[in-house]
Amino acid sequence: MIHLRHCLLLVVALLAAHCRSDIIDPHHYGALGDGQHIDSDAINQALLAASPGGDTVMLSPGTYLCYSLHLQSRVTLHLMQGAVIKAAPITATRGYDAAEHNADSAYQDFGHSHWHNSLMWGDSLHHFTLQGPGLIDGSDVLSRGARRAPASGPTLANKALALRDCRHITIRDVQMLRCGHFAMLLTGVDDLLIEDVVADTNRDGFDIDCCQRVVIRRCRVNTVNDDAIVLKCSYALGWPKPTSNVTIEDCHVSGYDVGSLLDGTRTTHTTLAPDRDGPTGRIKLGTESNGGFHHIRIRHCTFTHCRGLALETVDGAPMHHIDVSDLTMHDICNSPIYIRLGDRMRAPQGFHPSEAHHIRIRRVRVTDADSRYACLIAGLPAHPVHHVRISDLSVQYRGGISLQDYRLQRGANPFFYAPVRRRSDRGVRAYPEPSAHGIQPAWGFSIHHAHHLDLNRISFTSTLPDQRPVCHFDSTNHIRLRHFEHRNGTEQ
Repeated sequence: MIHLRHCLLLVVALLAAHCRSDIIDPHHYGALGDGQHIDSDAINQALLAASPGGDTVMLSPGTYLCYSLHLQSRVTLHLMQGAVIKAAPITATRGYDAAEHNADSAYQDFGHSHWHNSLMWGDSLHHFTLQGPGLIDGSDVLSRGARRAPASGPTLANKALALRDCRHITIRDVQMLRCGHFAMLLTGVDDLLIEDVVADTNRDGFDIDCCQRVVIRRCRVNTVNDDAIVLKCSYALGWPKPTSNVTIEDCHVSGYDVGSLLDGTRTTHTTLAPDRDGPTGRIKLGTESNGGFHHIRIRHCTFTHCRGLALETVDGAPMHHIDVSDLTMHDICNSPIYIRLGDRMRAPQGFHPSEAHHIRIRRVRVTDADSRYACLIAGLPAHPVHHVRISDLSVQYRGGISLQDYRLQRGANPFFYAPVRRRSDRGVRAYPEPSAHGIQPAWGFSIHHAHHLDLNRISFTSTLPDQRPVCHFDSTNHIRLRHFEHRNGTEQ
């Protein structure tokens, strides 16, 4: 009876919502949903027809082969259970919409600079909703790379959903599978809600770029080869718009094999991401960072079989008033906490330097963490990280690192920067990953170029003995370390 009552309430709610708008069926425009016929033309006609009245385009169960879908304002696109929007394979005569011109593409990767080369895209939309519980499937079609397509011939797509300069957008309940380089690229999208979405994809999950007033909650994002939920503030809009007033809560991120979250197997055969370090699958701020990050809240999230929390600003963005709380991490392959202020400076000439300050992290519990890079905080000599508070942090490291491991790769510099395999530059201009710093001189905290840090109620344990000291502080001042406990290997 309880389940029946819930079902009846759901039916009543859906009927009430539908009373305020008409339901438009793409089958009336020629869609078949048979997995063989191309249905994007019919769905695009339905989307256009729905826009003036604020109507709902309803996809009934079936597989709809599609090229680029042109999303419209004031439309709800609803995928019923069993409805699949499937990326259609490119042919000799047909592909996806070409990437549009962007005069401001010099300061971020090609993939972040264009939106039309996608399975679904929208530009300057308002009051658009995409909702499930159906599936968006880019398997074997959407590109895992973000490179420019060939000058001639049909165009490939590298994103499942791309929105630019939009307002009042809701994305809920849908499932996403193998969505190429980006499951979602949302740039300049304000008043955004993403909830109860499951994404199991090849590269980036949710890229939230230059967006304000955002809530992401109860989502599960699995991305072994790239970041799961990542906030950015690039120059793609042609001006440095900040990403601000963002809440990420009750989400789970992971780095299982692609597809194994949705099928329930959660396998871990893939041991290395494209940068040759462990599975990615994390929550991150950066790397594209021109406009600024402020008033960001990350709370009640879990990380499994992936990298740790990364807060990065390297292209001139101020990063401040970041509040992180109640995280649980297990099987973490690099720094559980990584705070990085760098000077890569992919930005217009004369752009201001990066800043990182007023960051609060509390109630974080980590088990089975790689200890090569410790909890790593790194600023610059002229621009240190400052005013960081970390409290109630418990980390169980794997340990097992010797002083010889550290000495073999550090040379004469106690703050060693290893070359990054994908780039020719080194040091502070390298791509900001914990691995770019090399094995750290300590296994618990490794902090460089920072001041005014309050570290309270910290507990570090190492499962195997680690020959390095538990903490290393380089070019720091005003460090307050209180209620600090640590146990190395079999120490009592």
